[in-house]
Amino acid sequence: MSSPFFGRKVVLAAFMTALFGWGVGFYGPPVFLYAVTQRTGWPVPLCSAAVTLHFLAGTLVVVNLPHLYKRFGIPRISLLGSFLLCAGVCGWAVAREPWQLFIAAMLSGFGWVTMGAAAINAMIAPWFISGRPSALSMAYNGASIGGVVFSSGWVFLINHLGFPQAALVVSVLTLTLVGFLAWKVYGVHPEHLGQHPDGAKVDPSEATPAQTAAEPLLWRNRRFLTLASSMALGLFAQIGLIAHMFLLLTPLLSDTQAGFAMGLATLSAIAGRVLVGRHMSASADRRIVACASYGSQLLGCLLLMAMHAWPGFIWIGIVLFGAGIGNATSLPPLIAQAEFPRHLTQRVVSLIVAISQGAYAFAPALFGLMKSLTLGWLPFGLAAGLQVAAMLLLMLGRRAPGSMQDSSRPPRPICC
Repeated sequence: MSSPFFGRKVVLAAFMTALFGWGVGFYGPPVFLYAVTQRTGWPVPLCSAAVTLHFLAGTLVVVNLPHLYKRFGIPRISLLGSFLLCAGVCGWAVAREPWQLFIAAMLSGFGWVTMGAAAINAMIAPWFISGRPSALSMAYNGASIGGVVFSSGWVFLINHLGFPQAALVVSVLTLTLVGFLAWKVYGVHPEHLGQHPDGAKVDPSEATPAQTAAEPLLWRNRRFLTLASSMALGLFAQIGLIAHMFLLLTPLLSDTQAGFAMGLATLSAIAGRVLVGRHMSASADRRIVACASYGSQLLGCLLLMAMHAWPGFIWIGIVLFGAGIGNATSLPPLIAQAEFPRHLTQRVVSLIVAISQGAYAFAPALFGLMKSLTLGWLPFGLAAGLQVAAMLLLMLGRRAPGSMQDSSRPPRPICC
């Protein structure tokens, strides 16, 4: 009797990894920023620079994740990354000098990306090919749940325990979780259990030539450049707007209503990601699907621009904008899967995530500057313009010429 398909456990493990990875490494720094300024009295721009360094440092690791995984394996890198993340968070909590804060920010930045988007894709990829859209959708939903749990959870723990104790509690939980998953799940591959991707009876191997020479051509490949640029612009708009969304809404909503609106955006993100993961057909053009997602966010931004004249637009705008939040992270790896040979996919995913993270590290500062100009519609207008640019780039890469994707693109039934 054959054993149950282990890939389902991998999806659950990836979900939990994303929950803690984003909850600590992505949604944590804005709360850390507030806690550090309250404790030390240091200028906000100084502490904001630490947040930017946190995200920039992560790009150095993300771009090298495929090499690190190949040499040391996912379990070891995940354990090391979680340790660095937790050491950095504890450093944020006890820093007494600015230089200590910046060292902590580097450590937390190095560590969190081993539990981020590229890492989740690497965990899922060996187990799912045709079922990867749905599997990634479920796994990446852990990131959205992490935002719901940790955004308020960090505030609660810091207020009741203090920042150092809160950091210690979360660090222990994170290390325990990653240690268990590294032991039981991360290191297991289909061949270890005599199983095949998607739970198939036979191996649905992709007939892709082993082209190592194609990798250096990525930087001259229009598909890669348009995919990386569109993801960077879309996430820049998204992160910049989310960072200031609460303050942008409070002139028209109470603090409680604004908090509810943020939660509604997160729920919309989960719904949007699930809908795409479950209903995107095998023959769908994934760039078109991504454009539709950005189009939803664009329409949401346009409605939010008009909220001072028509306050009722706020809730519709929040739902439409939120519906694309999750897809901005999960769709680009799926596009990479469809457009690049299997042996290059993880490299492409790591590069586009690194480029995006390096770009959106500066988004909160630029959107903060836009907000300071006292024009309430300007941040929404900036986000809308960036989303239009992202859509145009995606369309530009649809029929991009080039020998790499034309000669070695995987067969349609497998890569879709």
